[in-house]
Amino acid sequence: MPQPHAAIDLNRLKSLLAGVNRFGFNRRTGGYDRLGFSDADMACRDWFEQQMRSDGLTVWRDGAANIFGRFGLDSGPAILIGSHLDTVANGGAFDGALGVCVALECVRRLKETGFSPATAIEVIATSEEEGRFGGMLGSQAITGQLSADWLEAAVDAGGTRLVDAMADQGLEPQQLPAGARDPGSVMAFLELHIEQGPVLEAKKIAVGIATTISGVCYLEMTLAGTANHSGTTPMSLRADAFAGLAELATRIPEIIRIAGGAESRITIGHVALTPNQPHTIPGKAVFSVILRDTSEATLQALRSEFEQEAARVAQRHGLTLMHTQRSWLAPVSLDAGLADQLEHIADEMRLKTLRLPSGAGHDAQTMQAFCPSALIFVPSRHGISHAPEEYSDWADIERGANLMLNLLMELAREKSR
Repeated sequence: MPQPHAAIDLNRLKSLLAGVNRFGFNRRTGGYDRLGFSDADMACRDWFEQQMRSDGLTVWRDGAANIFGRFGLDSGPAILIGSHLDTVANGGAFDGALGVCVALECVRRLKETGFSPATAIEVIATSEEEGRFGGMLGSQAITGQLSADWLEAAVDAGGTRLVDAMADQGLEPQQLPAGARDPGSVMAFLELHIEQGPVLEAKKIAVGIATTISGVCYLEMTLAGTANHSGTTPMSLRADAFAGLAELATRIPEIIRIAGGAESRITIGHVALTPNQPHTIPGKAVFSVILRDTSEATLQALRSEFEQEAARVAQRHGLTLMHTQRSWLAPVSLDAGLADQLEHIADEMRLKTLRLPSGAGHDAQTMQAFCPSALIFVPSRHGISHAPEEYSDWADIERGANLMLNLLMELAREKSR
């Protein structure tokens, strides 16, 4: 049996993450632009795939552009470990990519120590996790949670269709539903991620163990009024789409008070005004609404209350309201047994841990419906994420990565010789 408390090579991990972050770097802002199925995203996948091939892993891609690198037995179930390589627009250096790099570093460390797993390990870099098109496409493809109707209807905030973005990269989206993994082919899914919140840093705790992951409801709404001259149209005779949107935004705290709770979140993050000119009353506002909560019943209640309030606001401003649901990811509880195992290993390693919910969505929540899943958090400085200022201290990353390595060794176990 391997000895506990194995350790990763931190400098090698730093170098690997730096390699990933050569792709999509925005010199003007200091952020990263690797949107799902963009040229930068696909070039990064090509590079990472080559890294795994150089390490002697058996490497392949599926129809969603998920990348797999298998270590160990050629057949039988596998433990999947990894995260995603795509970013939001002008995102940070650690979100997603760190988890993929930690996964490969864990396997590199096992290989160089001569560890021979009794259960195969697959490093995975999922695709389109950040929801450019509304879902978590890569992990949904793996777990068979994609429908042909959703694939055909999915568009990003700029109006680009998912099927077109994939076709531009030589992918065939119509084949995605047929590419799901077989039941029983995945023994567990493990993911390390930055917390993307302030809790661990505030409590001075190096490692978090996620217990639940919030569900996400993505709505697209339109308030339509009348575009008109800003100087000649009296205030009392306007049908101002932006005025309606502004009032609706101020109602968010009350909506949460009525229908939500401590874990509820509502965000209007993307707005497009038409005609969007200084001297013209906005005639139309198209905007995204992201609702989150760890309770599915509460998430449903939040959606209902928000839609009702939007209808009331539209009526007061003489506007018409249209809305559609772009995606729905249900909240999940992650595997309690894996969380207990993580806590036990951390105790042996003298690592202080905290169990906490995740307000952000992760591949682990999609995978939990398919196999037992675990999610390790490392602290985020000032809780900042999805921004160039995103940062996690390398000492904390090393602790989280070492915890992941030792969990992986326990789950894979070494073959008797």
